[in-house]
Amino acid sequence: MKKAILILAVALSLFACNKNEGKSGSLKTAYIDTAEILEKYDKFKAEDDKFKVKSEEMGRPLEAKVRAFQAEAQSFRQNAQVKGPQWAQQKGAELSQREQQLGVEQDALLQQLQQEGGVLRDSIIKEVKVFIKEYGKKKGYDYVYGTGDAATILYAKDTYNITKDVLKELNDNYKASDNKSEKTEDKK
Repeated sequence: MKKAILILAVALSLFACNKNEGKSGSLKTAYIDTAEILEKYDKFKAEDDKFKVKSEEMGRPLEAKVRAFQAEAQSFRQNAQVKGPQWAQQKGAELSQREQQLGVEQDALLQQLQQEGGVLRDSIIKEVKVFIKEYGKKKGYDYVYGTGDAATILYAKDTYNITKDVLKELNDNYKASDNKSEKTEDKK
């Protein structure tokens, strides 16, 4: 009795394995170089350019403070011997405190820029993932893998690479939506 159950279990497991093998042979798969998508996606480039301009604008006041500090430090060096050691000690302490404050401001600005840049990048990546999911459904893929910075594929035939096709559609969609928004702004 135990042998019959064991034979039945083995037969069922073999049958189940054969059934899965038949399905896996008909899977349609492809992969995308995610690093290339981010590098060549027009929307990502445009948003990155806008972010660089914004970060330069945000950094200008701090740059002005740093230049003023550097000029004051240069003046301090020139006047230190003339005005005496007591003045030099007091002024040196003031300059040291201001230098620390500028460092704190610079760190806060860098942190804010990194956070905003991360949010922007994440939103574009999320948008691209949604697009790839819809693209895969539309084209009948069972799996679309990613490769690039976070490689999940170590090897695949180049014929499975659909990066250029996806990138073309992404850029075409972005240009179409960008043209619509420009026309809307022109009408206003």
